Formats: sequence, structure tokens, C-alpha cells
Amino acid sequence: MSASNLLVILSDEHQARAMGCAGHPFVQTPHLDALAARGTRFSNAYTPSPICVPARASFATGLYPHQTRLWDNAMPYDGSIRGWGHALQAKGVPVESIGKLHYRDEEDPAGFDVEHIPMMVADGVGMVWASVRREDTRKIGQGRMLGDYIGPGHSKYTDYDAAVVTQTKTWLTERADDAVPWCLYVGLVAPHFPLVVPQEFYDLYPTALMPDVKLHPSGGCVRHPWVEKQNAFMDSEAKFASAEERLVAMASYYGLCSWLDHNVGQIMGALEGAGLAENTTVIYSSDHGDNVGARGLWGKSNLYQESVAVPMIMAGPDMPVGVCDTPVSLLDVSATIADHFGATFKGAAGIAPLSTIASAPPDTDRVVFSEYHAAGAVSGAFMLRKGRWKLIRYVGFEDELFDLHDDPEELCNVAQLVVNADILAALHHELAAICDPVATDALAFADQDALIARHGGIDAAFGMGAPGATPPPQTPRG
Repeated sequence: MSASNLLVILSDEHQARAMGCAGHPFVQTPHLDALAARGTRFSNAYTPSPICVPARASFATGLYPHQTRLWDNAMPYDGSIRGWGHALQAKGVPVESIGKLHYRDEEDPAGFDVEHIPMMVADGVGMVWASVRREDTRKIGQGRMLGDYIGPGHSKYTDYDAAVVTQTKTWLTERADDAVPWCLYVGLVAPHFPLVVPQEFYDLYPTALMPDVKLHPSGGCVRHPWVEKQNAFMDSEAKFASAEERLVAMASYYGLCSWLDHNVGQIMGALEGAGLAENTTVIYSSDHGDNVGARGLWGKSNLYQESVAVPMIMAGPDMPVGVCDTPVSLLDVSATIADHFGATFKGAAGIAPLSTIASAPPDTDRVVFSEYHAAGAVSGAFMLRKGRWKLIRYVGFEDELFDLHDDPEELCNVAQLVVNADILAALHHELAAICDPVATDALAFADQDALIARHGGIDAAFGMGAPGATPPPQTPRG
């Protein structure tokens, strides 16, 4: 338990490696690098689900999607499951939010005393169309997920982030003399598509310098059958107007990472200006990553490192300085928030405060889990990370197994090698201790079928929810 304030910043779709402090060769994130330099960067951090709404429901509750049964972007958190916010309220800790939540409705008791300019799911229901997952009933998207326009400029998302930052700076200034420790959650949307970025940040990444991506199908690489079917649902790669526009998309994504970093810097500057920096613990993470063209994939929605790994930094009065290689999850952040204030909170088995993990000897064999049952998935997919090994279990399809020590880029699936049979069996045993993949897959489909029926059936579902990026609330341009 700490007497310090707690500031939690959660971005959207920030690839774990897209930071200078994470060793990226060209992405410029000086403010996140500075935060990492005075705290702990967790080098093996993961989301409980690589898509927005389930990940955020899990973050709110400290539970996995198969425990919340909030499987996809049409099943938002409504506060009915007790989360860390409720735990803080019960403890008497002031707790407020500014920005993106992606919950159901601001009238729901989600665990905040006040929600400032909250971004919720579209129309309180989210993307019901994407809950139709069976291959013989789903509808292949006709629009372009990444946005009609890609490149330099302003979007409703960049305007919204600017408004969130302005609100946060004001909030921190007004708390300069508060005697009672508080918790503030700030939700930023960058670098989530649409891939439109202010000119000065776009200019940091000339398209001529964009690197080749790994395992691109144009080079003869064959994607896993589950991934192939998932990608067919909304094939962003095929919808680029030209090879040049694809490079513009890459430059825009990295520009949005720097725009995000700029906004984090603005918030850190306000914290310093209010005299709160020395007595405020800061956590930064993201709800999931982005493929950014690897394997010919864009967006998130799979269990490869680009999509399922997240950046995670914690800095404050009691945090050690350095890099922690112990695998961690966004659920550990949930536990951290409650623990920081000594609040009673019970999430999934095995989660722990980041401060405890960072202060202990590295435990590279710690198990971390993620799952996906959302847009485009013809069956459930499950990830288990333990030690150097990473298992991806697809219901109805062959496994993938990667040795992240020798193969950090996941270039070679070694699941079928006889020499790895015992390793694979051990990982399956670990997975079974968390959930039964087949039974969980069936439960997810049953819940989604019931959801679709409540909304009038499949044809009605196709017309419900935002087609791509969730619209932000109306805010003044910052």
C-alpha cells in the first residue's frame, strides 16, 4: 500500500516494440522512454484479449474473457461485475476517468466517481455485426477498416486525444493541493486507426525509410489456416490503393505512436507543473497491439506478438529502475491499482501487483494467458506463454508453437516437431488448468448466438454498430 497518487494511462493499439526504450530502430517516443528510464519497463507484457472491448472489460475486472463472458466488441462492460474501480470506491479513494473507456454507457456504475468525456461503444451495443463469426453466416466487410483516407492531417480521433489531454492537464492542475491520494485513469485512442496523423508527426517517418515486413504472403509465406480465414473477414492489405499507400499507412501508424508519446509528455509536464510528480505513481500500457503489415495483416485480432503483446511501464516512488523480464498481463495492472491503495480486489487466479513482480527475482516461467473469440474468428484461439515457449491453440486447427528465445519473431512454427512433443503436452496441461478450450469456444458461440437473437437475428445484426473505429464523443478541438 502506498500513500502516493496513481495515474493510469491506457492507449489503444500500441504495439509493444514501437518505443525507443523497447529497442525499436526508428520509432521516436522520448517521453515514454523518459518514463521507462525512471521506473520499470515490463518487456514481456500481454493483453488478455487482442481486441478493444473484451480487453478493457478484463482490465476493469481483473478477469479473463471466459470468466466475464464478454467475448467481443458487442459485449461491453457495464459495471455489473465488480472491478478495481468499485474496490477503490469502497475504500474511499477518489477515482475518476478521462477519455476512452469503451464500456457500455456512462450511466452504468463502472467504478468511477466521475467519467470525463468518456468514449463508449457505439449506441451502447457495439459491433453486433462482428459477433456473426461462423464461416457460413458471416458477411465479409466491404469497407476499409483502416479508414477511407490514410496520411497526414486531423481526424476525430486526434481531436479527441487533444481534448482528453487538455482535460487531463486541467484536472491535474486543480488537484495540486489535494491532501487525499487519488486515482486517475486516462484513456487515449492513438495509435488506433484511422491512420490519420498530424503532419509534424507524419513527417518523422519518410515512406522511403519504411522497412520490409516479415512473412509477407507476396514473398511466398503461407499463413496458418485459422489466420487465413480470420483475415479473409476484413482483408486490409488487399484494400490499399497502391504499394505507396501501404507505406503511407506504416508511416502514419508510427507517426501516431509519436503523437501518442507527445500527448503522454503533455500529461507528464502537467503532473510536474502541478508539483505532483514526486508523489504520483504512473502506469502506462495499451489494450493490445497492431500487426502493422506483418504476415500481410493489419489491425489486431490474432495472438502473434505484434498483436497480443503490449507496452507496459510503471514508475513511482517505490518502483525499481530497470527492465523486468517476468511475463505479465493487463490483469496484473488491475491487481496493481487495487493494491496501491490497499483495496480488496479479487481477479483471476495468479495475478499480482506489478510492484511485487518487479521487486522479486525474474520469474521467466510465469504463465500468461490470452484468448480471442471476436471479429473474424471461425473458432476460439488461445495463447499460453511460459518461459521461452509460446503456444497458440486454435479449436479445430493445428497448434502453433514458438520458441521465443531462439525465434523472437515467430518465424518458425515448431509444434509438429517430435522433439517438442513433451513441451507441447506440458503447455496443453497448463492451458487446461486455466480453461477448457473446446468448452470455452462452445460457450462463446452460444452467448453470441443469444446476443444476435436478442437483436433480431443475423440480418439485423449486420446493420448494428460502427463499421470500423468507434466514434468518439463530441469534443472541442484541442
